[in-house]
Amino acid sequence: MSKAKTVKHVPTFCYNCVSGPDFMKVKVEDGIATEIEPNFDAEAVHPARGRVCVKAYGLIQKTYNPNRVLSPMKRTNPKKGRNEDPGFEPISWDEALNIVAAKMNAIRANGLRDESGLPRVAVSFGHGGTPANYMGTFPALLSAWGPIDYSFGSGQGVKCVHSEHLYGEFWHRAFTVTSDTPNALYVIAVGANVEITGGPCAVIRHADARLRGYKRVQVEPHLTVTGACSSEWVPIRPKTDPAFLFALIHVLVHEHGLAKLDIPFLRDRTCSPYLVAPDGLYLRDADNDKPLVWDDETCCAVAFDTPGTKPAVAGRYRVARAAVVDADKARREYSDVEGKTAYEMLSNHIAKYTPEWAETICDVPAATIRRIANEYLESASIGATIIIDGETLPLRPVAVTLGKSVNNGWGAYECCWARTVLAVLVGALENPGGLVGTTVRLNRHQDNRHLSVTPGEDGFMAQSFNPTDAESWQAEPATRNLHQTLVPIVGHNGAWSQALGPTQLAWMFQQERPADWNMPMPTLPELWIVYRSNPVISFWDTKKLAEIVARFPFMVCFAYTIDETNYMADLLLPEATDLESTQMIRMGGTKYMEQFWDYKGVVLRQSAVEPQGNARDFTWISTELAKRTGLLIPYVEAINRGVSGVSPLKGEGYDYRLDPAQEPAPDKIWDAVCRAASVTLSGGKEEHGFSWFKEHGFYAVPMSRLDWYLTPTLQRHGLRYELPYQERLLRLGRELGNRLHEKRMAWWDEQLSEYAALPEWHDVPARWLRNLERSGAKAADFPFWLLSTKSMQYHAGGNAGIAMMNEIAQNVRGHGGVIMNTKTAAGLGIADGDRVEIRSHIGTTYGKAALTHGVRPDTLVMIGQFDHWATPFAKDLELPSLNTIAPMSLDLTDATGSGSDIVRVAVRRVEAMA
Repeated sequence: MSKAKTVKHVPTFCYNCVSGPDFMKVKVEDGIATEIEPNFDAEAVHPARGRVCVKAYGLIQKTYNPNRVLSPMKRTNPKKGRNEDPGFEPISWDEALNIVAAKMNAIRANGLRDESGLPRVAVSFGHGGTPANYMGTFPALLSAWGPIDYSFGSGQGVKCVHSEHLYGEFWHRAFTVTSDTPNALYVIAVGANVEITGGPCAVIRHADARLRGYKRVQVEPHLTVTGACSSEWVPIRPKTDPAFLFALIHVLVHEHGLAKLDIPFLRDRTCSPYLVAPDGLYLRDADNDKPLVWDDETCCAVAFDTPGTKPAVAGRYRVARAAVVDADKARREYSDVEGKTAYEMLSNHIAKYTPEWAETICDVPAATIRRIANEYLESASIGATIIIDGETLPLRPVAVTLGKSVNNGWGAYECCWARTVLAVLVGALENPGGLVGTTVRLNRHQDNRHLSVTPGEDGFMAQSFNPTDAESWQAEPATRNLHQTLVPIVGHNGAWSQALGPTQLAWMFQQERPADWNMPMPTLPELWIVYRSNPVISFWDTKKLAEIVARFPFMVCFAYTIDETNYMADLLLPEATDLESTQMIRMGGTKYMEQFWDYKGVVLRQSAVEPQGNARDFTWISTELAKRTGLLIPYVEAINRGVSGVSPLKGEGYDYRLDPAQEPAPDKIWDAVCRAASVTLSGGKEEHGFSWFKEHGFYAVPMSRLDWYLTPTLQRHGLRYELPYQERLLRLGRELGNRLHEKRMAWWDEQLSEYAALPEWHDVPARWLRNLERSGAKAADFPFWLLSTKSMQYHAGGNAGIAMMNEIAQNVRGHGGVIMNTKTAAGLGIADGDRVEIRSHIGTTYGKAALTHGVRPDTLVMIGQFDHWATPFAKDLELPSLNTIAPMSLDLTDATGSGSDIVRVAVRRVEAMA
């Protein structure tokens, strides 16, 4: 008689993309994980009702992948490169950890920074910060170490929604920006592929919204999954989105006028009333330098915060005496000067950007632009209110959302500004139904964006910009991507600010630098640690990038399988993967994408099965390294402070701190974290340890929907949004230019041109054509735009080696091929399924033609990022990648340091491979 199976259902989470965590259970039969299931215990808490997206269902194959690295491996071939066999040989954990510790101890003995002032240790993590949800207490080890360089990114940040991160945090504490979908009625999605990138939470919310009559207009060059689920698709010409958005503003401001806009919001919550001098700077009180407004009650200019003032929103006024403050605090006084309100400046500025003008730029009919603008204004329902938890708030159920390569790279500043101004004009910014932010990363406190709102200069929120004044500007970069030197608004909030610096500069400047480079020479780090990151596939110009990676003197990669980056490593360390290891993270509240919940709490990822082979839990690895490098005490102290956890281990009424002198076992660490988290969340009413969480999976408490919206918080502080006029950015740009020019450097001058108080349209697509010409190519030889897009089953390529994901992907139109317009293909003699060569001025990539009418005739599209040559299974798929043929270029880098996944290409049919 056969023995009955032991079956259990283990609660855990998936956080393989930024739209997590998603709840799930793992069915385990006799110690083997056999199924991924929804966790309906979380149905009332989780916006996706306890469901996970398709990526999670590949975790079974991930766990038992026969290609996994299951033992520490040491490189035996000192030569590195794509054509060099690394000769990896298995070694023991003891030997592997001693090798890493010896390298770290030698670095510490020589000083943590090198002769150029740069950290000797660099660390790279992958997709959107999500590796932090899988690396256990490793952040505590990094905190104990000291300076780390996070410059060498793999695409997150500068290739993602980069400018939105920076400008969103600046304007409304919105590292990510979304529509308030549960209350929205009308959304203009400009390239925002939220039905893919937003995970099951967004899919369910938008489906519910459609049932109640919500309309989404999808504006993008090709028909994505999101476009197919929308009410309307508007096929815009690539990289002309600013023109479209400028024209929408024109219709609201000039064809409808101020009387139909949200005047109280513009007057009281924005800088619209601030008076602007003829030189573009704010007119200020000559005695205290506060910005002036025109008081309609007294008919005179007064400081903006004068009690009882009713500021004029529009108009121009004579001011008897005033001052302006320019870059480097240069002060000028005026007498009898005309001042225009910031709104008046906007009105004058936007007058020329008519729908008819935009039609010639973006190939969208003027009538369509005008109709969409009218629908947006009508749907805004100005004057409507909603009661939330007893508080009456404005209801403005409209939003404009932006997607990747719209909100990063050249043109992104204009797009981010324009869509936020569209919200401001109707009072929809951070109000119910409108445009909301869902997390902060460049400002503290990162777990509550409302706490990041404190009064700053000129009636706006305080900002943590990188200094640009002569005394404090970082003339000698502290990181290889120069984030504190070149990008004021990225700030200096640790690893997040670093990771959002101009990553491509860190890579490019290892090979060549501008002729007028006058800073210390960039160096390679002596130790580079990589986790869940494969820049040799996921960044631009992958051939060149692989050559740079091969020069790194010592690489340690936490490896799941061999891939194109860790192929160059000196040491591979196999960490226990998703279903084999333990970590507690925060959930709910307001976080990335559409992750704004009615609950907040914590969720446990636990080992549903034992690790395969000699893979080890990341917390165990971190503790061992801390012990072997003499960092155990600061490492444990960092854990006690809450680094790697969700709460400090000591707070009011509780103390679960670990003894810094004792090596803590992983389970003991997580038991303390569990207890601190539950006590903190419950206000001291409940305490639950590790065993409780292993059974229940999560702990949640209700939160008010009032926490979704920032405008009430600004109102309580008496603050304004720094919109529509960007006087502070104008001064920052001038000041940064002064610093660079004092160093006799002009190579960032084109980027400095983006610092404008009101952004102008410039021919954004022409930047790519000029880059071609400067590279020695002819623009006419590359007549098509190539774009990339995502599909839900892949998380930035991190699971490309899982066969199940590829099988599911076959259900997505165009996956694995090159999406082309049917008529365009016919003119080139290309049939559906033909093998085609896509060529840019730096290289070629190959795929099968996937023909459709749902893409512009001048546009080609590739889904995902492939062209693997080392990753098992993925390397045999022969799938194309934009990254292979897109250049890294200073020309294509904007003022925030970001670029776009877009390149000019040629296409031709080639014979199928034998």
